[in-house]
Amino acid sequence: MKINFKKTYKFAIKSALYISLFTTAFVLMLMSLFYKNQLKHQVAFGIIFIIVIYIFSFLVLQYRVERFIYRRVKKIYDEVSLLESTTLINQPINTDMETLSREVKKFATDKKLEIEMLEIREQYRREFLGNVSHELKTPLFTVQGYVSTLLDGAMDDKHIRKKYLKRAEKGVERLIYIVEDLDMITKLESGDLDLNMTDFDIVELIQNVFDLLEMKADKKKIKLAFESKNVQSVIIRGDQDRIQQVLENLIVNSIKYGKEGGLTEVGVVNLTKKKVLIRISDNGEGVEKQNIPRLFERFYRVDKSGTRSEGGSGLGLAIVKHIIEAHKEKVYVESEFGIGSEFSFTLEKAFKNQKTDVKKS
Repeated sequence: MKINFKKTYKFAIKSALYISLFTTAFVLMLMSLFYKNQLKHQVAFGIIFIIVIYIFSFLVLQYRVERFIYRRVKKIYDEVSLLESTTLINQPINTDMETLSREVKKFATDKKLEIEMLEIREQYRREFLGNVSHELKTPLFTVQGYVSTLLDGAMDDKHIRKKYLKRAEKGVERLIYIVEDLDMITKLESGDLDLNMTDFDIVELIQNVFDLLEMKADKKKIKLAFESKNVQSVIIRGDQDRIQQVLENLIVNSIKYGKEGGLTEVGVVNLTKKKVLIRISDNGEGVEKQNIPRLFERFYRVDKSGTRSEGGSGLGLAIVKHIIEAHKEKVYVESEFGIGSEFSFTLEKAFKNQKTDVKKS
């Protein structure tokens, strides 16, 4: 790669000036000692002498700088260019040492950050692959175990055959559930999933989700309720099916990790004339502070034991995050270990709803 130098003459100019002044002053001092009565000749000689010495010094110094310093600077850039730093190579090179040091230091800092990011991504990749393997092998081994038992002779017993086939079916259903969630989150991350934006009542949708999950909550004697008894309908603009999925995932999550006989509450708060906040809170086991930043990662488990007391694909919160961000909104989480958790997200009100709010105010 050809490198274009941005040469500086500051060093040669200053150095030549110092040499010229010193040499001229010294020569004039000698002349004043030997030629005391020839002041005019001394001045003329001094002017000519300083110009000649200055030009000579400048040329010699600049030549030496180019030969000595520029070559070494070029060597540094050539070595750096092997790392293909587009931010450092694709610009004129300044031979000023301070500028060079600053550029190389910036280059080294950027590379250090890139290496750290690559290490984080590599660690995340290893964790992700390990988690995918764990999530898939559990139902796979379950199905394999029941099928192998049936093939080994248990098929002859009708009661065992029916029971084992049902259990194998549940394992296949979980596999399908995981694969479907993986497919959805891949589409969400790549932007291939189109949102069907409509106007709908968020309070009515929440009540529908309560009805769907009522039996699941009853198994743990968990009560599903609104924070306020007099909650009013709010018309939202968004993809109704996706928002329902968000609500289901968050409420199911609160049921899974909620205390038996506990409470899951959903609040609908008018933040502004354009925004509404939906929050889902529970009095479950909560999450330790150091685990909160990673809750929305795919397959991230707070429980590191490698076992799950509850089912699920491990992608629920990651899907929630991507759906809300696809709506250009934010999702939040607050949790205190041993006390409970609160997940919340914002949504945009429908235009008709906004006009109604303006009239009321």
